[in-house]
Amino acid sequence: MRIGALAELSGLSAQTIRYYESIELLPEPERTTGGYRDYGVDIAERLRFIRDAQACGLTLDEVQTLLSMKDAGLATCEHTLSFLDRHIADIDAQLERLHAARAEMVELASRARDLDPATCTDPNRCQVIAS
Repeated sequence: MRIGALAELSGLSAQTIRYYESIELLPEPERTTGGYRDYGVDIAERLRFIRDAQACGLTLDEVQTLLSMKDAGLATCEHTLSFLDRHIADIDAQLERLHAARAEMVELASRARDLDPATCTDPNRCQVIAS
């Protein structure tokens, strides 16, 4: 199948498919006598896996690791779990930072509500932000 049909079947653009080839997420396709790429149906499944893995938060490097293992006939469950655990930890850390930032903004908003705008006369600072 040509790249346009593969793009339609996989839900990815031809440009994305070419990019995945360039970074070796996909094997080099066979070529027709006219030089067109000629893909097998199995590549559509591989593309769906790549898309789904990215949707789960995995990086292309992580996807490459898993695909290389699969290509070698190895099980990937433990590696997938370690990738997911690391992403969960990253999300938890990000949530903590966001909660701290929110608490600081709530405090600033509270300060802003209590201040008298008439006393805001310094042209170089905001009394809400600078205590």
